[in-house]
Amino acid sequence: MPKIKITCDSTCDLNEELYKRCNADIIPLGVLLGEELRHDGVDVSVGELFDYVAKTGVLPKTSAISEYEYTNVWKKYVDDGFDVIHINISSEISACHQNAKIAANELGHVYPIDSRSLSSGSGILVLEAARLAEEGLEARDIAEKLNELKTRIDVSFVLQTLEYLQKGGRCSSVLAFGANILKLRPEIVMENGSMDVGKKYRGSAEKSIIEYVKGRLDGRTDIDKSFIFVVNASVDSDIVEEVKRMVKEDYGFGTVYATVAGSTISSHCGPNTLGVMFVKKA
Repeated sequence: MPKIKITCDSTCDLNEELYKRCNADIIPLGVLLGEELRHDGVDVSVGELFDYVAKTGVLPKTSAISEYEYTNVWKKYVDDGFDVIHINISSEISACHQNAKIAANELGHVYPIDSRSLSSGSGILVLEAARLAEEGLEARDIAEKLNELKTRIDVSFVLQTLEYLQKGGRCSSVLAFGANILKLRPEIVMENGSMDVGKKYRGSAEKSIIEYVKGRLDGRTDIDKSFIFVVNASVDSDIVEEVKRMVKEDYGFGTVYATVAGSTISSHCGPNTLGVMFVKKA
C-alpha cells in the first residue's frame, strides 16, 4: 500500500475531529496584528482578531506560507518514503500555492492541489484525499481525482458587513458604500477560484442568513446530498443550530459538518458570516 501523507493550509477550516480523522498536518498562515506576528490556528483566536479590528480600526494582515515552511514540513515525510498530497487555498486569493509548487518541485514526491476554493470548501478535498489514500490509491491518482472534484465544490457565504473585504482590498469602496447605505447583506460566491458577489439580502443577521440558505438550496437538483458543511465566524449559536436543522430536515442532507472559520478567513469576511459548502453531482 502506498505511503501517503496529507497536509493542508490552515485555511481549510476543518474541526479538530476531522483533521485527526484525516491524519492531516496543518501548515499555518501568518496573521500580523500590528507589529506582532501570530499564526492562524496556533496563537491567535478569531475573537482576538475581531477585538483588534474593533479597537484599532485596522485590519490584520495575513501572510502566505513560505517555500521554506512548506519544505520544513514535507522533507521529513519525503525522506521517509512518503508521497505528500497538499491542499492549498485558491491561487487567485493567496501566494500559498505558488510557493508550495516551488517547494514541491525542489523536493519531489509532493503534489500541491490548488483547491480554487477557501475555508471548508478546501477542507472537502482534505477529506476526500484521506479517503482515497485509505483505499490504496497512488498519490498521482489521488491528485487527479481531487483536481476533478474541486470543479464541483460549491462554496458561498453571506456577509453582514463589507468592511473587512473592503479594508483587505478585495471589495471596491463603491460596492461597500452602496451595500452599507441600503443595508444589504451580500452573498459571496467562489467562481473560478475568485470571490464574486451573488445575491443580496436584507434584514437582521438571522433573517439574512436563513434567506441566504434557502436561496442557495431551494429547487436545486444538482447537489450530492451525502454531506454539507455549515461554516461560521462568530454567528450566534442559535442561528447556527437552526441552519443545521434546516439543511438536515428541510433539504435532506445526510451528514452535517459544523465548522468555524479560522483567523485568516475571518480577517477577510468579518463577524457574523455564515456559509454552506457542498459538492455538486458529477
